[in-house]
Amino acid sequence: MAKAFASQGDLTEKTISFTEVGDGLWAFTAAGDPNSGVIIGDDSVMIVEAQATPRLARKVIEKVREVTDKPITHLALTHYHAVRVLGASAYGAREILMSDKARAMVAERGAEDWASEFGRFPRLFQGHEEITGLTWPTTTFSGRMSVYLGKRRVDLMHLGRAHTAGDVVIHVPDQNVMFTGDIVEYHSACYCGDGHFADWGRTLDAINGFDVDAIAPGRGDALVGKDMVGKAIAATRDFVDSTWRPVARVAARGGSLKEAWDAVRAECDPKFSDYAIYEHCLPFNVARAHDEARGIDTPRIWTAERDQEMWQALQG
Repeated sequence: MAKAFASQGDLTEKTISFTEVGDGLWAFTAAGDPNSGVIIGDDSVMIVEAQATPRLARKVIEKVREVTDKPITHLALTHYHAVRVLGASAYGAREILMSDKARAMVAERGAEDWASEFGRFPRLFQGHEEITGLTWPTTTFSGRMSVYLGKRRVDLMHLGRAHTAGDVVIHVPDQNVMFTGDIVEYHSACYCGDGHFADWGRTLDAINGFDVDAIAPGRGDALVGKDMVGKAIAATRDFVDSTWRPVARVAARGGSLKEAWDAVRAECDPKFSDYAIYEHCLPFNVARAHDEARGIDTPRIWTAERDQEMWQALQG
């Protein structure tokens, strides 16, 4: 029997957790759904990741209001994907922050990504009628930028390509806590369909260099303590490498996408089949790895039509 496309069969609401990862720092997590972060400054709040719709964003705001009544003034977006950015209007933030590259990717492929992800995640897009359009930043940067929420400094950094070409991490130095977006996951499959396999490990090395005390990852539980942080980074690296290595071997001998798929299943299924969104991610990951291994540096744009064609070829 063919598997339900992407996450179309996942219609069960997830249990929300709101975990303090440092003084005034919180991780909003939901059992493998996209996470958000909260950074409370002296006089205002920064949200990290908007969620897919204003409806979901309001769930984040409800949790914020349980711990502070300070205004939400800043919204930091780690990358351009629709499930991360399209709920932005709910926060009323005066500043929306992205890397230069992430903004360029909104312009290049934001509309196609919205249509693609809408088809993949029907539960996350409940209430989509409220989405006001593509989310555009008010401020962009290349390399690094610091924002001050009163005396609290928040550093936004592009450490390298990984989940996308424009990934940003957010570091709060007074607590040595980092919000990594989808560069790091915990017990959840990495989505690599727009990724850069050869660079991802170096970007993880850069994160490791901060020796942080806690991480709010892109998906999965908050990572509190250096031991949990280290295990999550190592598991993320293993997931990416275990996808890349077999595909690279197949591509080197001129093998087909289907042969690459079979090789990845043989290596990844025993280790990762119980991870959240594993079956959803795997076909997209193999397709992107096969392209990269054949010299296609810039990920091809996913459209709703391409999604379905690829899915039928591999998961159908």
